[in-house]
Amino acid sequence: MAAHAPSALRARRAALLRGIYVILNEGEQVVKRGTSVVNAGVRVVQYRAKGGVNAMHLGALRRLTRAHEALLILNDDWAAGLAFDCDGVHVGPHDAGFDAVATVRDAMPHGLIGLSCGTPDEVRRANSQSVDYLGIGSVYATASKSDAGPPIGIEGLRALARLSRAPVAAIGGINGERLCEIRATGVAMAAVIGAVEMARDAGNAAQDLIARWNSAA
Repeated sequence: MAAHAPSALRARRAALLRGIYVILNEGEQVVKRGTSVVNAGVRVVQYRAKGGVNAMHLGALRRLTRAHEALLILNDDWAAGLAFDCDGVHVGPHDAGFDAVATVRDAMPHGLIGLSCGTPDEVRRANSQSVDYLGIGSVYATASKSDAGPPIGIEGLRALARLSRAPVAAIGGINGERLCEIRATGVAMAAVIGAVEMARDAGNAAQDLIARWNSAA
């Protein structure tokens, strides 16, 4: 098989890269929140543990997503993603693996690899590597990611999405009211953190986001 050709399992996983992409921050409520959003219909979930992976929580999320045929992506730590048999990993400019995609791909031939990009140069570089999707942003100002950088705006998102050869997940300050203009850029996914984490009911919030995304088609 050519190095750039995805395996059948990787291709099946990549087919799920669409719609609402929920990022779950590590915390006491992470499994409960994850259960709520997956039951609401979310099929792309990322576990984000900036202070280190909680093995019990990650294991529970792995069982949950597998039971619902949803994707579990691990943020930052690709080695842990491999150890817990996650469907993929997501790395940013300051994470191990961002400058060594080939190493990650060799270790995870069947896993998805997502990269954070915010400039044309980063997107062009990603286009030459074995990645499955890009997280592009921050589209709007956000308090959920301290390292998000200045917002690129909707036109910045549109320009970078057109440049990307891989599906794009828009990220940064996205809420229900902004989904229509996000989807109009042609991106495959809208990644949310605060729109679910800060909601009184994560399941209801996820259902609303899914409905808004679908109605914007």
